Amino acid sequence: MMATPTHLRIDPRSEETRRRNRVLVTKLGVVVLAMFGFGYALVPFYEKICEVTGLRNIDRPDAAANTQVDATRLVRIEFDTNLRNLPWKFRAVELATDTHPGAVTQVMFEVVNTTDHPVTGQAIPSYGPPNAAQYFRKLDCFCFARQTLAAGERRQMPVVFIVDPALPKDLTTITLSYTFFAVEGLGSDTQSGSDTHFRRAQEMGV
Repeated sequence: MMATPTHLRIDPRSEETRRRNRVLVTKLGVVVLAMFGFGYALVPFYEKICEVTGLRNIDRPDAAANTQVDATRLVRIEFDTNLRNLPWKFRAVELATDTHPGAVTQVMFEVVNTTDHPVTGQAIPSYGPPNAAQYFRKLDCFCFARQTLAAGERRQMPVVFIVDPALPKDLTTITLSYTFFAVEGLGSDTQSGSDTHFRRAQEMGV
C-alpha cells in the first residue's frame, strides 16, 4: 500500500480550528445584526421616554388645541424650585394653585441674583408623577429661553399653562418642578461642572 504524501494529509486539529472559526464568525455576525436592530429600536423608545417625562421640546410652547373647560373637577398644581450651583434665590410666588382642566392658568416665579455681576441660567422642567407631563401644556414659560440677571436683579416670570381635560380623573395633583442650571461663559462664575450638569439635562430633551 502506498503511503499518503505528507502534504496531502488532513490534520484533524486544523479542521477543528477552522470549524470553530466559522462558528465564531457566525456568532459575531448575529451580534452585529442584533446591535444594528437594537439601535433602530432605541429611537422610538427614547422618544417615548421623552414624551412621558415631558423633557422633549422644552424650549418652545406646547400646542394647545381648543378645549372646553371641565368645571366639574379641580386639579391641584404644586410647585417645586431648585438651583444647581447657581448663586440665585428662586421661588414660586404661590406654592400651589387649583385649576379646572381646560382653563388657561397663569402663575408667577421669582428669581434674585445675589451676586455683584450678571449671571445667566437656564431652567429645566420636570413633572410628578412623570405621566402627568403629557397632559400639561405650557403656553408661556421662562424655561423657553436662558435668563440673564444683572447684579442684584430681582425678576418675576410668568408660566401660562393648560391642563388637558383628557387628564385621568384619578390624577388629582400634579407637581411642576423647575431646576435652574448655570450657563457658563454668559456671566456665570460657577464651577465648570455646573455647565456639564446643564448640558446633560438639556440633552435629555433633544
